[in-house]
Amino acid sequence: RFSLLLLNLEEYYFEQYTANHILNKDCKDERKSRGSLKICSKSIIFEPDDNIQPIIKIPLRDCISIKAQEDNEENKPFTRNRSGGISVVCSQVFLIKERNIIAPYKTVRGRTEHLFQLNFAWKEDVVQTLHQLCRASCLEKMGDQAAMITAILQSRLARTSFDKRRFQSFSETLHMECKAEMVTPLVTNPGHVCVTDANLYFQPLNGYPKPVVQITLQNVRRIYKRRHGLMPLGLEVFCTENDLCSDIYLKFYNYQDRDEVYFLIATYIENHIAEHTAESYMLQWQRGHISNYQYLLHLNNLADRSCNDLSQYPVFPWIIADYSSSVLDLTKPETFRDLSKPVGALNKERLDRLVTRYQEMSDPKFMYGSHYSSPGYVLFYLVRVAPEYMLCLQNGKFDHADRMFNSIAETWKNCLDGATDFKELIPEFYENDSSFLVNSLKLDLGKRQGGKMVEDVELPPWASGPDDFLQKSQEALESPYVSEHLHEWIDIIFGYKQKGSEAVAAHNVFHPLTYEGGVDLNSIMDPNEKVALLTQILEFGQTPKQLFTTPHPQRIIPKLKSLSRTSSHSISIAESPASPNEESFEDLTEESITLAWNNIAKLKLDQQYKIHKEAITGIAVTCNGSSVFTTSQDSTLKMFSKDSKTIQRSVSFSNMALSSCLILPGDTTVISSSWDNHIYFYSIAFGRQQDVLMGHDDAVSKICWCDGRLFSASWDSTVKVWHCVPGETLSNKKHHFELLAELEHDVSVNTIDLNAANTILASGTKEGTISVWDITTATVLHQTECLNMLFLLFLLFASYFCTDSRHLLSTGEDCCFKVIDVQTGMLISSVTTEEPQRCFKWDGNTILSGSQSGELLIWDLLGGKVTERIKGHTGAVMSMWMNEQCNSVITGGEDKQIMFWKLQY
Repeated sequence: RFSLLLLNLEEYYFEQYTANHILNKDCKDERKSRGSLKICSKSIIFEPDDNIQPIIKIPLRDCISIKAQEDNEENKPFTRNRSGGISVVCSQVFLIKERNIIAPYKTVRGRTEHLFQLNFAWKEDVVQTLHQLCRASCLEKMGDQAAMITAILQSRLARTSFDKRRFQSFSETLHMECKAEMVTPLVTNPGHVCVTDANLYFQPLNGYPKPVVQITLQNVRRIYKRRHGLMPLGLEVFCTENDLCSDIYLKFYNYQDRDEVYFLIATYIENHIAEHTAESYMLQWQRGHISNYQYLLHLNNLADRSCNDLSQYPVFPWIIADYSSSVLDLTKPETFRDLSKPVGALNKERLDRLVTRYQEMSDPKFMYGSHYSSPGYVLFYLVRVAPEYMLCLQNGKFDHADRMFNSIAETWKNCLDGATDFKELIPEFYENDSSFLVNSLKLDLGKRQGGKMVEDVELPPWASGPDDFLQKSQEALESPYVSEHLHEWIDIIFGYKQKGSEAVAAHNVFHPLTYEGGVDLNSIMDPNEKVALLTQILEFGQTPKQLFTTPHPQRIIPKLKSLSRTSSHSISIAESPASPNEESFEDLTEESITLAWNNIAKLKLDQQYKIHKEAITGIAVTCNGSSVFTTSQDSTLKMFSKDSKTIQRSVSFSNMALSSCLILPGDTTVISSSWDNHIYFYSIAFGRQQDVLMGHDDAVSKICWCDGRLFSASWDSTVKVWHCVPGETLSNKKHHFELLAELEHDVSVNTIDLNAANTILASGTKEGTISVWDITTATVLHQTECLNMLFLLFLLFASYFCTDSRHLLSTGEDCCFKVIDVQTGMLISSVTTEEPQRCFKWDGNTILSGSQSGELLIWDLLGGKVTERIKGHTGAVMSMWMNEQCNSVITGGEDKQIMFWKLQY
């Protein structure tokens, strides 16, 4: 029945002794019971073997005297062969779990004497320890108490060490040993940590709850450094990928020990598991590989939120705003809470009052007097399954019955209207265990003003029961509406609206002490001030670590799966006109593309031909696939026939290298860009140069075409947009070129690409800056630094994503693939490569790249690793073409060859 939750906050359990408890000795009502005596830093606890008898807790501050029995009975001196006895006279005791029922502690006031007969040869140091701890508990100032207890604890730890006999194997090699505390909700347990070449061990000083905790390093999947008690001293280890709770949470006494343990474990697992960042999880979430629930769980973990720390418990949003309807309609926007605002800003009238008070407040200003997550709020929701935690937090008492978690609707209404209630939810509302909504323990939680006992949580009319409530809550969290707006809530809790001017504008300002870095405990010399401040912050709640400093990208929502809606926070997305039972041509195309990318590792070399004298720089193929045009640094444009397997044309426009080529719609004209500053138009039908555009002051590096417009990038630091009116070939009239826009850059532009909707252009410079431009206004939307960037390509979406080019992938001399969110300009993923990748194609999840060494590599972008290597060219792969079905690839290399590749299912 004993647990650490019977201790006070910040109290330690040191040791236990088998003992008999005698109450009112030598009196008519003398009572004697057998059990164990627990020596704690602020109390004495006796746990009877008989479960019917209550656990007795005697606060040391309420002790009048603590003496060895022989001091009280001079005529009956102890002999060394007799058991030791301790007499404790106190003014107050607490009786806990009487009849083994979890209930508020019963307080017995008045002078009482308790005699504890210890079942071992009497030891003087037990009484000396109790005297020492009693003096610490009776000190007037909390800081002095904490300092003295800490000194006692450290002395005990220094006199002990990890028992090496607890190692799983005699062959284990010890890497380090240090002192630490195992953290569980509301309590910590001191002991010794050992890291070997195979295991992580923790041995509690008191042997509770078991002699040693062992974590096999081979099973570790995640490890996080934690901020505990506002200090960077925590470390949490997970042996699962997605579970909410960890396997062990340790708090160290200095950050050097914490960092060394982290390094040893991380070094062991780094070859087995890819390290995940907020950005890598973001990419998985955007692409639909993890759910909204999983993404929020990962963000909480990365932001120092832990189930073992109630002051930093994972925070989840209120999603549903309708708790009165008989049917929950997830197709209506009004069913949902506005995720772009914090809870405190959802009610305009209340917000107006808070803003007025905020404006009149002197520094430090804050808008809300309480937080959205705190230990009290967490246990408010969980009291029915974690009553002992509530009793521990509230000194042995439950909250008043009318303030308990009685009703979902009442709680939501109070969060909207209450003057000081701004709490969000916890993960349990979106999981599968509904026990926290049911009083299955039959706890006496009190009687409400109307006379009704507090029992199960009252559910909204649309829920048939607790399980159904959770099921519908999960459906709401994963609904299209929430998927489209969840990034707005992330901006508030974990993102750029958490601090600074953006937080003020979003009405999202809490007390400065709740933010990471809001106070430096090391700079506070007064121990009493430090303890008081720490207690205040831990009870009030803490704001998560800020993970993002720029707007969070929106999730990609497939059109066919999206709901049609308009609101102040979203753009209407049209439903597909196809009936549910029809498979459109676009659906079949999407399926074939998905099938191709799923089997991209089965790409096989079909044919190869050496057709140039220098490296091949560009590839373009006619619609029917029969003719392949290539450009090369040997200054020639060549036309290769796949049918006859011969070069049918070879054209040289100047003695300078050609950099790229494309074929205009209709397969009548090929356009080539050149290092001689010109762009050449070649007529396929008439086999001659048709026109030349002298539009730049330096080499033209890349060209794109769309709807009669030509986009040209140049080393003269510009991208130019031209309107081209075709000439009449027979009368030898030239094309008419009109300069529509000139996009200025600071340095040479190496590459450009258009999104699928031809509304956004991306450009990359030799210094590694990617600029995203709105073509309609010729203005830059975002700029992102990606060092040594050389090549990039927009993600080409399947039919229902065709208007939504959301991600940009780049690679360069810095040997990295980098993914940028086009909507926000945020760099959301980076994958390191062994060597530069010169060209690539990708579908958002998988990359097919051509390497500097000539291999074709297939990458799992989300996993950040190469899944297949295919031998190819003998020099760098310089250019790559892929057909629309993604089952045919042509590469051009530094070895002057073109290679034809086919998927072989």
